[in-house]
Amino acid sequence: MPKQSPGGNQEHEDGRAGRTLHAREAERPSRHEITEADRKGGPGHTVLLALALAIPAVKVAYTLGGGGAATDALMGMGPGNWWDVLLGMVLTTPLLACVLGVVASRVVFALFAARGAVPRGDDPAARLRRAGLTVLNPVATGVVVTCFIGPWWGLGTAVAAYLLRRGVVIEYRTGRRGRRHHDPHFAPPGWQRRLATGEQVVALTLSVVVLPLLGVVSALDGQAWTSVLRCEVTDGTRTRPARLIELQRQGNGVVGWNLDQGQVSNGVGCTGGESRTVRAPWWRA
Repeated sequence: MPKQSPGGNQEHEDGRAGRTLHAREAERPSRHEITEADRKGGPGHTVLLALALAIPAVKVAYTLGGGGAATDALMGMGPGNWWDVLLGMVLTTPLLACVLGVVASRVVFALFAARGAVPRGDDPAARLRRAGLTVLNPVATGVVVTCFIGPWWGLGTAVAAYLLRRGVVIEYRTGRRGRRHHDPHFAPPGWQRRLATGEQVVALTLSVVVLPLLGVVSALDGQAWTSVLRCEVTDGTRTRPARLIELQRQGNGVVGWNLDQGQVSNGVGCTGGESRTVRAPWWRA
C-alpha cells in the first residue's frame, strides 16, 4: 500500500483550512453591506418621517373640525406651507420641541457616522475633531430651543442630545454598530456594554413612544398652530370683524380660516392678541 508523503498531507490540511477561512469570510458581511445597513437607519428615521407627514394633517383636521373644513384650510395655505403647521406645533409645545430636537440630533449624527463623517482613531487630532462633531450640533440645538422657548429648555435639550450622541460613539466602540458588530471574538468591557444598552433603550423610548405621544397630544389639544387674529372681513357689501387663523400673508392683509363663518376669508386691518384656543382638547370633548 503506497504511503502518503507528509508534504501531501500538509498541503491537504492547508487547503481545507483555506476553504474554511474563505467560507467564513463569505458568510461575514462586507464593509459596504454593513455601511448600507447603518445608513438605512432605525426607528428614529421612520418616526420622524411619519410625524412630519401625518401629524400636521391631524392637527388641522381636529382643530377645524375635519372634513371639508380641513381640506379648504390646507388648500388655502398651499402645499408649500405644510411645514408651517409642524413648525407651529413645535414652537408652541415646549416638550415636543425638546424631544424632537434630541431625537433629530441623534439621528443626524448616526447617519453621518455611518457615512464615515466622524473621524476615527486615538490620536489627539482625531479625538478633538470627534469631540467637536459630538458637541457642536447639541449646542446648536440647545441655542435654537433657548431662542424660541427658554434657557432651561435649551440647556436640557443640549445635555440630552449630547448624551445620546455620546451613546452612538459607545455603540461603535462596543460593536453595536459598525464592522465589529459581526465579529464574534470582540469582547468590550461590561460597563461599556451596559452603557450602550441603556442608551439604546432611552433612544428607542424617546423615538417610538415619547415623541409620537407628544405629537398626538399637540395635534389634539384644540389650539391653533399659528396666530389667531382679529381682522376686518368683507362679505359682499358688509364688513365685519372676525377671528381668523392665519394661513398666509397676502398684500396688506392675510388669508385665514374664518372661525365665525367656517371658511377661508381675506382679512385686513388685523390685530393680534387673540387666544389660540379654537375648541376643547380631544380628551375633554
